[in-house]
Amino acid sequence: MPAQELLIGDLIYKNAAAVPDRVAAWLDGEQLTHRELEEQGDRLAWALRDLGIRRGDRVVSWSDTSLDVLPLFVATSKLGAVFAPLNASLGQPEALEVIEMAQARLLVCDTAHSEDGARIRSDLEIPYFACFRESTPGEFDLRLDPKLHASRESRLQEPDLCEADPHVIFFTSGSTGKPKGVILSHRANYLRSHQGIFLDGAERSVCMFPLFHMAAFTLALAAWQTQGEIAFVREASASAILEAAVARRANRLYCIPAVWSRILAEDLKQFDLSSLRYIDTGTSATPIELLQALHNAFPNSLLRVYYGSTEAGAGTTLNNVDALEKPGSVGLPSPGVELRIDETGEICLRAPWLMDGYFNNPEATDAALRDGWFHTGDLGSLDASGYLSIVGRIKEIIRTGGESVAPAEVEALLAQHPGVAEIAVVGIPSPEWGEVVCAVVVPAQGASLSLSDLQKFCEGKLAAFKKPRRMETMSMFPRTAATGQVQRALLVEQILASGE
Repeated sequence: MPAQELLIGDLIYKNAAAVPDRVAAWLDGEQLTHRELEEQGDRLAWALRDLGIRRGDRVVSWSDTSLDVLPLFVATSKLGAVFAPLNASLGQPEALEVIEMAQARLLVCDTAHSEDGARIRSDLEIPYFACFRESTPGEFDLRLDPKLHASRESRLQEPDLCEADPHVIFFTSGSTGKPKGVILSHRANYLRSHQGIFLDGAERSVCMFPLFHMAAFTLALAAWQTQGEIAFVREASASAILEAAVARRANRLYCIPAVWSRILAEDLKQFDLSSLRYIDTGTSATPIELLQALHNAFPNSLLRVYYGSTEAGAGTTLNNVDALEKPGSVGLPSPGVELRIDETGEICLRAPWLMDGYFNNPEATDAALRDGWFHTGDLGSLDASGYLSIVGRIKEIIRTGGESVAPAEVEALLAQHPGVAEIAVVGIPSPEWGEVVCAVVVPAQGASLSLSDLQKFCEGKLAAFKKPRRMETMSMFPRTAATGQVQRALLVEQILASGE
């Protein structure tokens, strides 16, 4: 008898059979039960199949956070199509580049992105175009509203679908700013989100991440693995997150350090958070002061810190018992993970849920995946007990608020500003954001520049998280003698030494 395949569509189907009326997802009072998630996903799967979408086709979703996205996620899982959510904050030029790279067969937009989406569809000659619910008649090949599509007598099952098939593509910036598509299989997403059979009850989690981010879907699947629910918010404000936690009696809350800082600034006595059992953080530097503040604010909850990436999932975990005893550490390898530090000091991870590679980018794949190990680009050290600390970065990627920013991409745009003679973009350590994007400028002769000037110049051309949050001016950059390259590490040292 063949082994059971780990398929995401099967997870949704089994939950609908076991706990049909339990809430699966919630947003601003709107909700989907597990039965509704399965039924709506199945209707859309049949509709997409009728349209011509097949196993392996890329379906790009460009939408703000909405429960409409979830039935599409389920539909593609059933079809064997590859779900590829696009950052909702991207401008049209950025979006076009990513959609072209993905070789989309279907582009799905919400109303806010429909006009730009229609132009991109025309420019790239994408075969199919769809819209969530409302749309202007004649512009779309399909309206993705499950109410418009009749259910079939049997649920859709793709007979040749297997767990090794690609399930999703998440987009991340390369070192040059060119997008890279991280391919995750059904098996990888199933294992990343599996929490074992001994968890005490269903997880009720609040998600601060928008519904194009890898973490949003990992958190959703993790909750669904327990027959639980995920609550989304339209913005990662402290009030929205806390109100959702109260409304849904959440028992888990994961936030990046910057968002936890906002939450701790609130009067928490105004919110009944007694249901919270797990207080989680990670993705960027987590100061001991923040961990202590979280412990004090939620003394009856377990505090956990995670280190990982879209490519590798959760690589290490610092559990509650060690969170305050190991300041600066990101913990031990997560269950199922192997970790080593190579001869250059780079952190390497191996696990059964690593990415399959970067879509249509064999060079980047070969550089990142070597002999089964994912090379993170981070420099680390291990203490005598095997606890990992991050000590630096090989790659120039800036990690800010859980997002990746390629300096070269921001530099290429800001170099076009008439007031900029030379530009270098670096990451400056920040307790709130992990790093902030800092534009270091040699002004053009006679030019007067402000941070606001640079931010306005980026409007509509770069996603908000890529815009500089800090600006420094210099008369010249430190450069290497041999090649004349900007010494970025020295730039950062000089900025920090200035004490500003």
